[in-house]
Amino acid sequence: MIEILLNLQLLAPFFLFLFLILPILFFFSSTFKNKQPLPTTNVLTIPKSYPLVGSYFALKRMGNRRIQWLSDIVQSSPAATFIFHRPMGHRQVMTGNPAIVEHILKTRFSNYQKGDFLISTMSDFLGSGIFNADGKTWKFQRQVASHEFNTKSIRKFVEDVVDAELSDRLLPIMASAAQQDQTLDFQDILQRFAFDNICKIAFGFDADYLRPSVERSKFALAYEEAAEIITKRFRELFPLWKVKRALNIGSEKRLRMAVREVHEFAKNIVREKKKELKEKEVLESVDMLSRFLSSGHSDEDFVTDIVISFILAGKDTTSAALTWFFWLLSKYPRVEKEIMKEIMEKSEAPVYDEVKHMVYTHAALCESMRLYPPVPMGTREAADDDVLPDGTVVKKGMLVTYHVYAMGRLESIWGEDWAEFKPERWLQKDESENWMFVGKDSFTYPVFQAGPRMCLGKEMAFMQMQSMVAGILRRFTVVPTVAEGVEPNFISFLSSQMEGGFPVKIIEREASN
Repeated sequence: MIEILLNLQLLAPFFLFLFLILPILFFFSSTFKNKQPLPTTNVLTIPKSYPLVGSYFALKRMGNRRIQWLSDIVQSSPAATFIFHRPMGHRQVMTGNPAIVEHILKTRFSNYQKGDFLISTMSDFLGSGIFNADGKTWKFQRQVASHEFNTKSIRKFVEDVVDAELSDRLLPIMASAAQQDQTLDFQDILQRFAFDNICKIAFGFDADYLRPSVERSKFALAYEEAAEIITKRFRELFPLWKVKRALNIGSEKRLRMAVREVHEFAKNIVREKKKELKEKEVLESVDMLSRFLSSGHSDEDFVTDIVISFILAGKDTTSAALTWFFWLLSKYPRVEKEIMKEIMEKSEAPVYDEVKHMVYTHAALCESMRLYPPVPMGTREAADDDVLPDGTVVKKGMLVTYHVYAMGRLESIWGEDWAEFKPERWLQKDESENWMFVGKDSFTYPVFQAGPRMCLGKEMAFMQMQSMVAGILRRFTVVPTVAEGVEPNFISFLSSQMEGGFPVKIIEREASN
């Protein structure tokens, strides 16, 4: 009770502020609702800014189309860059310009960090983990993680985990659905598959989230709820979540309970492994947590935060990429035919050395993520005043967001046929008329970020995805059940999703095919 009273005292100025401005906000909200028509894709002007609220209500009215709406504005803006006006006079740069992306992620890397706004909003969940840290804290974790990711043993471990989950769980579920003519939410299936994988890789723990059962893992459910609530903090007009957190009510109470569940679970595993390490001097398992502990990094909070961050990175990114990949394949049978030709040239259970040479499949995955990136936007905060390559002035504390989704749709980068799903734009023929992969620079295609924060798990992600594509398509055809011509909506929390799920029928392929 005393803690709540102290929190209320601290928040008194905030409540007074709200009392004074709420009537003004109500006026602008009513005006905007009554007078502003819903924009179409042909109306691509920068939204009007109002005192105090900026362009907040224009963004709010877009609902789950906000990513597409901002993308449309970026695509129509000079130098693919514009200023978005946030509440209380704050300004935010939105860009799809590769030169600006290189500037903030590499050239002036030290000036563009995660920053206080992002870190404070995410810290209840991610603590000081690698994806929520700057400066020396980030650099140390990066060095530790980089060393562990660059070992052959971790690659082999990941390969074994993916193969087991694929053959023992995913493929039997798909076979059962095919036999019973059952409709699956394939997005949900892929998310559960990815969660089981990343938990084994990060913790050495089997969440058993994919296998159909009545009881779902408390850890998995808590993790999903925490991620969703944290994301919604960013969408508030003012940080009312701080009030709810101080009073321990509503979504913030649920967040506190979910985070406690996640962290206690993680710390229990850390303690068990530390105990095992003390008794055996070496841990037999090669998951990320065991490797960190065996390397001498025994601080409980450090290893817990970094492993939870890796789960966040791996939980929904590969599943998001594959959800849209399989949807695109259903629209482009020509591409599926080329991929099938490549798959049938490999052994029935291809090993990593075979999978990594599936050039056309690799190109198709890159092309899918160009159109539907797992993380559609990235944001940095300016530590000092700066001027971007296009002349845009950035003041200290301003946010600069690179819009990955928009960049994949820029005609200036991808040509007039940018809307077409075309793996060949990543390929060229060698002297023997075989396909050869030709990548794009990471500032033009920042799907895996770029510069010093380039994704450490990029190779691991492609290995997982190509193995899954080979395993699934060799046996099944994935057929969406949505009506012809209906386009699913692209939305995002901490990573992208297909709104409403991805309902499909599973068709077993003929053995002769």
